[in-house]
Amino acid sequence: MDKPAETSTPIAPILAARWSPRAYDESAIVTEDQLRALLEAARWAPSFGNTQPARYLVGLRGTPSFDRILSTLNSGNRAWAHRAGLLLIGVMVTTNEKGEVPYAEYGLGLASENLVLQAVDLGLIAHQMAGFSAEAAKDFFGLPDDVVPKVAIAVGSPADPSVLEEDWRVEREKAPRERVPLADFAYADAWGTSAFDG
Repeated sequence: MDKPAETSTPIAPILAARWSPRAYDESAIVTEDQLRALLEAARWAPSFGNTQPARYLVGLRGTPSFDRILSTLNSGNRAWAHRAGLLLIGVMVTTNEKGEVPYAEYGLGLASENLVLQAVDLGLIAHQMAGFSAEAAKDFFGLPDDVVPKVAIAVGSPADPSVLEEDWRVEREKAPRERVPLADFAYADAWGTSAFDG
């Protein structure tokens, strides 16, 4: 189901097409080539001083890693994410040989957005989630103390919203996308003074 962004001026089609669906086709797979492309896109994201803090825990459906990642999700996310072809957890490496890595969380965010946009380019869908147990992820994957899980991501092929079964979930999937207006998003001269006339 397409829900392109309604923008005040044209933007790059890949950006307009990106949204966060929950209706996944559980019969579809994410191929190894697709997985490589997703991770290469993330790998080439910008980072402060080229510190590259982003790393990913990867689980293709049908593997023990998928089941581990799925079990870290809260029940609301598990209710739909089990249909995804791929589950990941984005983690940030917070120290290197020079000490604390500056802006590690920002670096992981940039990498994850690259990954999500690459998914759109491949005809896949992606949904980022805060609703997961970072502690369970650390335990399941034996993460060192300086590696911090921050986001779970589901990737796969789209399905009709009816796969979500519950009426409220289906309606939420179909609901229009919303953002604050541009006039309330960018300010000039002083806080609250829009950078745009109209």
